[in-house]
Amino acid sequence: METERIGPPLLAGEREMLRAFLDFHRATLAMKCEGLTDEELRRQSSPPSTLSLLGLVRHMAEVERTWFRRVINGEDIPLVWSDSGDFQEAYDASSADRSAAFEAWQREVEHARRIEREAESLDVTAYNARWQEDVSLRLVMLHMMHEYARHNGHADFLREAIDGSVGV
Repeated sequence: METERIGPPLLAGEREMLRAFLDFHRATLAMKCEGLTDEELRRQSSPPSTLSLLGLVRHMAEVERTWFRRVINGEDIPLVWSDSGDFQEAYDASSADRSAAFEAWQREVEHARRIEREAESLDVTAYNARWQEDVSLRLVMLHMMHEYARHNGHADFLREAIDGSVGV
């Protein structure tokens, strides 16, 4: 299945613009993974690092879950791949299941979209225990774009090392 990536609008309101840019970055990660075998998706960047494309997908599932469900929505739920709350565990996809990783990521993205849509405004705040202060939905949306942009840069290098593919 080919991922559809829609360029963000050049003129739009703040919320529509944030939503569009975040979805653009989500689609970019999906596109970096398209057409690869399970083994290629699990290929680690440069040992001892466990970083792989599949690890990035798993990590972003954790990030989506944490910021939208645990922080903004206040849900008392554990991480997807770590009972101890260690975000690093998601990166090690050496024995991970491709379907489970992508299904978890897409499930968390859908939860995130619903939570954002249902929020009264970008000024909605919630307590982030890790930072020990309140954060707004606006900050969460911007932070998510930062997370995706950073990790999509990693994905660029990982994909190029696998099959020479660049761009997207």
